[in-house]
Amino acid sequence: MSNSEVEHATSLWRSCVGSLRRKQVASETVHGARLAMVELRRGCDSCVEENKICKCGIENGEAGFGSANHHAKANSSFAHSVINMVGMLIGLGQLSTPYALENGGWTTVFLLVGLGIICAYTSHIIGKCLEEDPDSKTYQDIGQQAFGAWGRALASAFIYLEIFFALVSYTISLHDNLALALPGARLGLPPSVPLSSPQLLTSVAVAVALPSLWLRDLSSISFLSFGGILMSLLIFSTIAWTAAFGGLGADGGLPVLRLRKIPGISGLYIFSFAGHIVFPNIYKAMKDPSQFTKVSITSFSLVTILYTSLAFMGAKLFGPSVSSQITLSMPRHRIATKMALWAVVLTPMTKYALEFAPFATQLEHSLPPSVGSRGRTVVRGAVGSLLLVVILALALSVPYFEHVLALTGSLVSSGISVVIPCIFYLRICWQRVSKRRVLLNGVIIVVGIGFGVVGTLSSFKSLVETMRRSH
Repeated sequence: MSNSEVEHATSLWRSCVGSLRRKQVASETVHGARLAMVELRRGCDSCVEENKICKCGIENGEAGFGSANHHAKANSSFAHSVINMVGMLIGLGQLSTPYALENGGWTTVFLLVGLGIICAYTSHIIGKCLEEDPDSKTYQDIGQQAFGAWGRALASAFIYLEIFFALVSYTISLHDNLALALPGARLGLPPSVPLSSPQLLTSVAVAVALPSLWLRDLSSISFLSFGGILMSLLIFSTIAWTAAFGGLGADGGLPVLRLRKIPGISGLYIFSFAGHIVFPNIYKAMKDPSQFTKVSITSFSLVTILYTSLAFMGAKLFGPSVSSQITLSMPRHRIATKMALWAVVLTPMTKYALEFAPFATQLEHSLPPSVGSRGRTVVRGAVGSLLLVVILALALSVPYFEHVLALTGSLVSSGISVVIPCIFYLRICWQRVSKRRVLLNGVIIVVGIGFGVVGTLSSFKSLVETMRRSH
């Protein structure tokens, strides 16, 4: 090999290492953005970005983060892994748990904790599936390991559905909070424009975020991920400050239990704990993967404590008047409220590129090699823009946050976080699973399907009824 060839290979190797190390920093709190980090960590993306044939010895699109044969090095400590998992779990759930607790009664906190325990267990068995096959690195890989191409297709379908519905929920939240963040904004629209001022403001905000879908610079996407985490922390801090120092008295006692509300709020609770699609990457990034179970227990414990405290704070402060998004119930004249509102407004604008990234990566990999770098960018941006317009139109047509979020949790998240991990685990580890463990997983599958079916029917019925009343 000549000196020039050696120098070229060395330069390419360093480029790949730099790309993968940048991606390892990111940790996302929303469901689709979590998958973004999964897909962005697959393969040598620096080669894709430069429209080059990957010379890393791995087929395009099949490389995996954490592979012993690839460039990435598993160096995440226990604390780092816990921070990543907690950051990925905290999202829209922190806005809706006070509403869910007040509507279902304070005893539904046991449902919240129980679902947290179940989801921590399914996180644990995802790690067990990964132990069985070192080549499995993503949620879809586990599906492939369990049922072949059918399993991968099932996992991918649920993942992309969750991404789509999560983006719709974020856009609805953007619409609701932007109207309060800019209370005096009144746009003089001609009668021919069938949009209200809040709807037009939401459209403008989405248009501002639209260029981010054309990004192919992975370090820029990592920056957006970090911004989303900061927004989530700011939201929780402002709500806690309002509860402690806002001068608001408790608004009566909480109901004990409302059984008829359980199907609907179960979807909100399940959605709050859904982050399993990216857990394989946390596992693969750990220096000591044997601690993954401890990471899951610690992370879900912290998140459950956070959700429980926030749920009781919001429900006690605002009582029956608590909104499905607690930021909409906070005193509007206070600085803390304005900070929380703007944090919620800015959060979706940091999510769109991250949510779209996994689909965009797959889209680019499916294009023929003859398509150049500029052509790939145009296709990526055009498809992303079209999808975002569809999401915006759906969010403005069905602006009912609690029903859409509950429907997402029941219809999709219950499958991804409860049912499917157990099915994959039993299929992969069947020969080494005890009868008690088979029974436990069978019960979880039945519970997950039960909550999923009943919650989906209840949420869809409530959504339809709300739409009829509004029209």
